[in-house]
Amino acid sequence: MIEPGSDPDAVTESFFDPVLAERLSAIPLTTRRPMLGTVSGRHQSPHRGSSVEFAEYRRYQPGDDLRRLDWRAYGRSDRYYVKEFEADTNLRLVLVLDGSGSMGFGDKLQAARQIAATLAYIAIRQGDAAGLICASDAGSELLPPRRIAGQVSVLFERLRNLQADGVTTLEETLHQLAETIRERALIVVISDLLLEPPTLRSAVEHLAFRKHDVAVFHLMDPVELQPDWDRPIRLDDMEGDESILVDPDEIAAGYADAVQDFLEEVERISRETAVDYHRVMLDRPIEESLMGFLAGRGRDSAV
Repeated sequence: MIEPGSDPDAVTESFFDPVLAERLSAIPLTTRRPMLGTVSGRHQSPHRGSSVEFAEYRRYQPGDDLRRLDWRAYGRSDRYYVKEFEADTNLRLVLVLDGSGSMGFGDKLQAARQIAATLAYIAIRQGDAAGLICASDAGSELLPPRRIAGQVSVLFERLRNLQADGVTTLEETLHQLAETIRERALIVVISDLLLEPPTLRSAVEHLAFRKHDVAVFHLMDPVELQPDWDRPIRLDDMEGDESILVDPDEIAAGYADAVQDFLEEVERISRETAVDYHRVMLDRPIEESLMGFLAGRGRDSAV
């Protein structure tokens, strides 16, 4: 179980680097859109309110609102406890992981797990909420964003059990979130984006219409940009049963043009829909992408 302020060294997952997470947690995870919540802090809120859904008690920590102290609990235990409420957060982080077959190429799935685990840890450590949903035809229920004790442990278990298999349902999952996540949230998509650009545009526009803040980590293996084929090779569809025999000499120029056109279209969609887009090349340290994401959001929120 991981709680805000706990020792990250207690976590021993292959996809979670506690030293990196602790170092990056010095940079606040912020949102570029006003969020709905009642906790005073770094995130903007368009109005004030209060939650009525009680979640649990936790030990008082310096800086907590004294009005949340439960004096009855103090009388019983001679210790200070604060009431926690389910909706009491100004930032709700919802991580969307692509679990399709193509994510099994190279280190994509492991990189996706690492990005998700690190961001979830940072969010909950700073007192905000984190949740998770996986997009694949195997199906996955939403782990609702919460900041209660044990949330990171549950989230890490889901990441550990995630398999790359089947056809992507990223478009459907994003539309589903737009309709079911009522409170404004930071939606972080972690995917190789192997879908038609118009479907991506439709999904992120739907999220933006619902006032969500959308960020995308686009995972790419270097071989996808510059294939190292030196002879005819059979390519298998990792999300289906099809395969094709190709001659690199015949397709090299057309392939390079198609990839460049695709990347330019994805970046154009991101600009036009205000998506916080980050291309993650898997031959580079994940820390670089996470650092750029966190630092960039800090600059945006200060404007």
